[in-house]
Amino acid sequence: MLLKNLLCRAGIECDLGDEKIEIGRICPDSARVKRGDLFIAIEGRRVDGHKFISDALARGAAAVVVSKKALLDGRVKREEQSVPIIAADDCREAMARLYAAYYNNPQDAMKFVGVTGTNGKTSVCRILYEILSRAGRKCGLIGTAGCYIGDGKLDIRSDDPLANMTTPDPEELYKILDVMRASGVEYVIMEVTSHALALSKVAPIIFDIAIFTNLSEDHLDFHSDMEDYFDQKCKLFAQSRQAIVNSDDKYGKKIKSKINIQTYCCSIEDSTVDFLATDIRYREEVGIEYKLSSPYIRLRLRSRLMGRFNVMNTLEAAVAALKIGISPSDVKEALATLQGIDGRLEKIKLDGRAEFSVYIDYAHTPDALENLLRTARSFARRGQRIVLLFGCGGDRDRYKRAIMGRIATSMADFVVVTSDNSRSERPRDIISDILSGVEGDGHYTVIEDRREAIEYAIKNARRGDIILLAGKGHESYEIDENGKKPFSEKEIVRSLTQKYYL
Repeated sequence: MLLKNLLCRAGIECDLGDEKIEIGRICPDSARVKRGDLFIAIEGRRVDGHKFISDALARGAAAVVVSKKALLDGRVKREEQSVPIIAADDCREAMARLYAAYYNNPQDAMKFVGVTGTNGKTSVCRILYEILSRAGRKCGLIGTAGCYIGDGKLDIRSDDPLANMTTPDPEELYKILDVMRASGVEYVIMEVTSHALALSKVAPIIFDIAIFTNLSEDHLDFHSDMEDYFDQKCKLFAQSRQAIVNSDDKYGKKIKSKINIQTYCCSIEDSTVDFLATDIRYREEVGIEYKLSSPYIRLRLRSRLMGRFNVMNTLEAAVAALKIGISPSDVKEALATLQGIDGRLEKIKLDGRAEFSVYIDYAHTPDALENLLRTARSFARRGQRIVLLFGCGGDRDRYKRAIMGRIATSMADFVVVTSDNSRSERPRDIISDILSGVEGDGHYTVIEDRREAIEYAIKNARRGDIILLAGKGHESYEIDENGKKPFSEKEIVRSLTQKYYL
């Protein structure tokens, strides 16, 4: 591909004159550069890619993208300017636009729904994906649990054993979108994280609808504070045509005053909003039921999903579907037939004589853990214990660990504190942080090894116990200092119930 054509498609200005430079690939990693590649020097949080321009040139880079600031302050040496230098205000945004252009801007051929927030993104995306698919719309899904087209999973994510990004990096994202376009996808539903917005991963995309779920303490290892976290989330609405917002959340209330697009507010509490859930009923095994009321429509909705948080999740997904043009009857039928969402308050089918229940859930933030425990308490019968097993991730926000320790031991009847993707940290140090939040004696035990912790909970279960395995949800792996290894809580639970209760 001619560099001149690539830059033109990406909307990046650079005077190359009559030079006809062919570009093989785009590469932001100097160690992977091959002859003819376009190298992008990214300023990371720990490493500045401008330090590796010489290395990229030695490997045969045909051109280099640098930041204008680096060019001015001398980080790009004179001898490194032997090839065309493209100066960008923001190299990360330039990278996203270049990858999009490399795949001939697939985002322009499809419609997008972006979902952002601390919790609920995966659920809202999956619910909306099911509604649109059942109504005959060809959809693509990009998020924490993977990428899908129709009924099939798209397996073209990174081979990096530690890669688990909710919103893929541009190198993967626009390749995925190219495949979706070629497959005839009409709507792409994607989770859009604050990291993705801060790092300009989705800069080339205009979203038809942006959905805000909620905002609570998380990712403060990346963001300077909650206001910065909120401001990054708000970037999604600056590149969207209309918004659907959870106005029961305090940050949801703030969003409407900050954005200038058509906004529809959803609530369980405020009767003045555009879409209100009323007459809500919760039942274990049956799920939730409520009336969707608005000046535009009244609809009785049922779902097998459980909990107050899923009332809001289904409400926002239903409103998005209605705004897209899905009929009320199709929305109602799709919600009623949705079986569940992988790893989101998912009940594991147990064999043998087990007289207790086990649920797995992705709750890994204070707010999500509290919602999980409140939901379990709402369907627990008199005498049933709620047993919670959880840990906190390593190399992530330490601030939330003590908060989660307090929530766990104050709301569950018994807690098993264990590990959860400790990464480069020692599990015992993470557990120590969790225990610093425990108030009073607390009914808990500490078992560092997660498999042993699950075995303890299963082996010592009492009749009627509701056992909640929190933190991993859909994940089928565990990450520690030695890397990534297979770890399926579903398989472990089934194996242990067969061992002790057959």
